[in-house]
Amino acid sequence: MLNSGRAIGGWARAGYAARGLVYLLVGGLALLTLFGVGGRTTDSRGALQTLADEPFGSVTLTIVAISLVGYALWRSIQAFADADQHGSDMKGIGIRASLFISAIIHVALAVFVAKLLLGSGSDEGQGSQGMAQWVMQQPFGQSLLAVTGALIMVAGVAHTIKGWREQFAKHLNMRDSLKTKLYPVCRFGLISRGVVLAIIGSFFIWAALQADASEAQGVAGVMEFLRQQVFGQVLLGAMALGLMAFGCYSLILSRYRRLGIRGA
Repeated sequence: MLNSGRAIGGWARAGYAARGLVYLLVGGLALLTLFGVGGRTTDSRGALQTLADEPFGSVTLTIVAISLVGYALWRSIQAFADADQHGSDMKGIGIRASLFISAIIHVALAVFVAKLLLGSGSDEGQGSQGMAQWVMQQPFGQSLLAVTGALIMVAGVAHTIKGWREQFAKHLNMRDSLKTKLYPVCRFGLISRGVVLAIIGSFFIWAALQADASEAQGVAGVMEFLRQQVFGQVLLGAMALGLMAFGCYSLILSRYRRLGIRGA
């Protein structure tokens, strides 16, 4: 049992690190666009495609894919075994359901990485618009898409509150001297991702109202939306840094998170 706990803990920490790498890439590529040195606004899949073209990209992607599967396993344990003790009331069930959805999303991302490694990876039909199109094709599709958007917005608000109130602190085990340095990064990262999720949710709701899946947008769409606003370059730069901060937050979780698994 002890060895099993250590193995699951290792999977979880590797998964947090893989998520951190992805968000560092997403934010870093967006930040590079401001300096005109070859960056681009993209989402998780686009960042992984960029990684595939780098030296040792296949090796790195293989590690990322395995780590993402481990992260999905950890999310499933959080959801079904209640590793973080969210409880079985309505709030707890809602949080645990969102953790299971996260597990599904990261399995899908791992499958996408595997397709990249096999030379068949493509964004077509797999991004936010592909997801929205699939939902629209289901019974009561427009209503389901609107509900999906609302749930994404709720997740965004939850991230923002978690960051603002430093609710993440109860899951971290680190020295006080490190808290002073790292907590601001965690707060900035969580709040930034919360804002991104809230905007993505609003895009999904708008797509439902327009009955047009092409109106649904992911992270890349959010970044382009911010770029088009007043002081767009400033907003884009701030959000790029925020997503990089979320990547750093994930790396911090990889090292310092309390996992609630015996032997981990």
